[in-house]
Amino acid sequence: MDKSLKSKLESLLFIAAKPMPLKQLAALAEAEPAAVAQLGDELVSEYRAAGQGVQIIKNGQQYQMVSAPENAATIQKFIQNETTGELSRPSLEALTIIAYRGPITKLDLDRIRGVNCALIIRNLLLRGLIEAHYRSDRKETYYSVTFDFIRFLGIGEVSQLPDYERLHQDDTIDRVLAGAVPAAETGTDKQNENSENQAEISAVEIVTDEEDE
Repeated sequence: MDKSLKSKLESLLFIAAKPMPLKQLAALAEAEPAAVAQLGDELVSEYRAAGQGVQIIKNGQQYQMVSAPENAATIQKFIQNETTGELSRPSLEALTIIAYRGPITKLDLDRIRGVNCALIIRNLLLRGLIEAHYRSDRKETYYSVTFDFIRFLGIGEVSQLPDYERLHQDDTIDRVLAGAVPAAETGTDKQNENSENQAEISAVEIVTDEEDE
């Protein structure tokens, strides 16, 4: 078994947290589809035989890393806590960015916040606050807020958010995405918030105020 390719596949399946097509796995791992398919099937058998808390399953030409079925009750408790508790500040910040800059890719969200937002995205998806749209022309997944989120704020559409037009097309953020400005200089770093970021944080306050009522 190719240990390097195995490591790549496991990492991709873990971070994706969704079904991954064989061709996409092969492209990302820079390997031949046939080699990925063979190793993927071996991983399915290996994880099943090991009896671990996570498994790799296969459906057609897609692979996914999932929790073991016997732990379903425990996982359900966790999901319930995740979807009913208060949103953390990082989650609120990410939600605000998605609202103002969406549709947005995970990579761009990571660049703006300066951290990996995979777990935050998963949490927001579970809560039904954001939704994912895969664009086949760009081969990327984009995230935007849901109608439930918009309805929760009592507005008709996302463009009615405070100062939406300016923040949706903010030049500083555009330069961050282009790599011209480090993310920390935009004020999204919690140790260096600037005045331009305060308008985005005000949208966070809208959400928290609604939750408190």
